[in-house]
Amino acid sequence: MSKFRNLVICTALASALAAGPALAGKYGLGRPATPDEIAAWNKDVRPDGTGLPEGSGSVEDGEMIFAENCAVCHGDFAEGVGNWPKLAGGQDTLDHQDPLKTVGSYWPYLSTTWDYVNRSMPFGNAQTLSPDEVYAIVAYILYSNDLVDDEFVLSKENFLEVEMPNADGFIIDDRLEAEAHFWNPEPCMENCKESVEITMRAAVLDVTPQEEGTEEAAAEPAATEEAAPVEAAATEAPAAAAVAAVDHELIEDGEKVFKKCKACHQVGDDAKHRTGPILNGVVGRTAGTAEGFKYSGGVVDAGAGGLVWTPEKLDEFLSNPKGYIQGNKMSFAGLKKDEDRAAVIAYLSTFQ
Repeated sequence: MSKFRNLVICTALASALAAGPALAGKYGLGRPATPDEIAAWNKDVRPDGTGLPEGSGSVEDGEMIFAENCAVCHGDFAEGVGNWPKLAGGQDTLDHQDPLKTVGSYWPYLSTTWDYVNRSMPFGNAQTLSPDEVYAIVAYILYSNDLVDDEFVLSKENFLEVEMPNADGFIIDDRLEAEAHFWNPEPCMENCKESVEITMRAAVLDVTPQEEGTEEAAAEPAATEEAAPVEAAATEAPAAAAVAAVDHELIEDGEKVFKKCKACHQVGDDAKHRTGPILNGVVGRTAGTAEGFKYSGGVVDAGAGGLVWTPEKLDEFLSNPKGYIQGNKMSFAGLKKDEDRAAVIAYLSTFQ
């Protein structure tokens, strides 16, 4: 973890600075660091909250600050852009063959998030954020991981009240004792094995070079969790079909999925247009016709061409918003799971 590595580096630096006079005399270089210079480097924030400055920041403010400073790399919803890191998602994947390690699924301490944002972000312009802005960004990252609600305000006072899902997922490194019996005091350096054979091939990264003539190995399909049996895929009902009947459990699931949409869209009696339009009545509405919202030309043209947001059309759109309507302003990458799309459409159908 970078948190602990940073702590070790800072400790070593502090020790070196403390020994400054002796080293300066020995090598004839430099001078002892002043207390202010040491304080400028001593910025680490620890899991118990030590080092946190006064301040606070809300999810609402964090959404705007994140959009301005972080979204270009990490996406509007912390879902990641291209090969830039994903900060949200990945829950319950740490025991998978290809786990998604994010703030919500992997990081054990919230202090690591705060410390990293404060020290290193935004990329290319590090340490330009105020403490309040850092609190707000961290609050928004928590919200993106469904760990807090949209009215949450993070501060020094409630910082330790936030429970990270993987807080108990790390153990003390005891390999010096626990694995000592594996070590050979006199390691073999030559003629240690009669032959070297490839006994396993990387299924996800495909990094094992193929030798000419090994057609059997090349023909083997990659065993990834995403690969679903063809028979199962063929029998899955379309997501929109689940909306046909009132399914209260599905609607409740949809309310949870809608948290990914709330940064831009609102529903309900007090809903207002935000980055995206109000979604009251969207099921059955002609595309691009919510009163008072300025749509992109692509959405307006689609509506003029007869696009009506039926459950089936919404299902297609939500799977790939950018691909479905070219040039629309919606930056969300889409809901890839059929059940998530079915649930959120069922939820939206209750707001007419």
